[in-house]
Amino acid sequence: MDKKKLNAVKAISLAVVVFAMSVAGCLFYEHRNYKEPVVVSEYITEVKKLSDYSDVIKGTVNDCNVYIFDSGIEGGCMLIWGGTHAEEPAGVMAANIFTENLKVTQGKVIIIDRENTSASTNTRVGEAYPRFFTYETDWGTKVWRYGDRHANQLDSWPDPEVYIHYPSGQTLANVDIRNTNRNWPGKADGLLTERTNYAIMQLIDAEGVDMTLDFHEAELEYTVENTIVVHEKGNEVAAMTSMLLTSQTFDVAIGMEFSPVALHGLSHREIGDYSDAASYLVEVAEPMLDRIRGITDEELLMSGKDIFVIKAGEHGLLYAPIDEEGWPIEKRVARHVATATTLMEVNNTVHPDQTILIENIPTYDEMMEEGLGSYFHNPDTAPAERVYYD
Repeated sequence: MDKKKLNAVKAISLAVVVFAMSVAGCLFYEHRNYKEPVVVSEYITEVKKLSDYSDVIKGTVNDCNVYIFDSGIEGGCMLIWGGTHAEEPAGVMAANIFTENLKVTQGKVIIIDRENTSASTNTRVGEAYPRFFTYETDWGTKVWRYGDRHANQLDSWPDPEVYIHYPSGQTLANVDIRNTNRNWPGKADGLLTERTNYAIMQLIDAEGVDMTLDFHEAELEYTVENTIVVHEKGNEVAAMTSMLLTSQTFDVAIGMEFSPVALHGLSHREIGDYSDAASYLVEVAEPMLDRIRGITDEELLMSGKDIFVIKAGEHGLLYAPIDEEGWPIEKRVARHVATATTLMEVNNTVHPDQTILIENIPTYDEMMEEGLGSYFHNPDTAPAERVYYD
């Protein structure tokens, strides 16, 4: 090949590379900068920023919105959040249902829709995850960012060679420094996720929170599945909640697991140890996370149907049942919402001084029969003062 032809090949190759990089850059930029509109309930009391409770998070991507519903009548206080892991969408959607519909008539409820916003601007390398996930409503399509288990390295760098949890000194995988469910109770001068959790601990103390609930999803290959994990402070409430939901509401039982005393960094352990609150975490099955899954796309994420996961279930290789109906997003969100409301109801009985009474939240059966669309509201037609962005 003569020099002229060689230069032409190089020029074409360079143009192709620049084009591909430009397209990828635009896609990455769109994902990182998309803002999720939230139309808050007309009954909301106040919207704060997490940095209102601690300056350590101010100016960071994780300075999230804190949605407060205070009845003004003495009672208990519950903090609920989604988005610990951005690849577990049911938690964010369940939190949204509370934020967009809740009315509290006694006590106080505080919602954080996305606890680790940074993770939702990221993706897991090599997994072909979608950038967004959507849900159809009567007014159009509601869009959320999809993400990774860990905060974005653009926001938290460098990862240590070995992550040493504070204050226990326990050693964990280095990437868990970016996992908000491995660094509770947080650290004021730590990296992003440590500061995020530190600020939430300050919120828990300032607002007098009595109980916390952390929404999660897990692969069906994982042993801690369809269960409430609970600090010992909440054993009685969790046990009664598990029995009620299993016997009266859910078609698949929800179990109860004791928070391991020696395993540090998790919300259900450290919040209970380092605050006055009883701490709970709830898991539901998400086939998208299974290593044996087939095509990784939004359809799998939202339908929860995968022939390979179903086949594994037929061979007894899973810790949750699955059939041709899969684990659709409606079922996963409905389980989270019902678990939260039942925990409140049971806690009212066990601790009447912590009573929380709520209205306007759909039941499990309503969500399963009607879908979720009517519980998300159109930001384009809502009053501007009720529209916030996560």
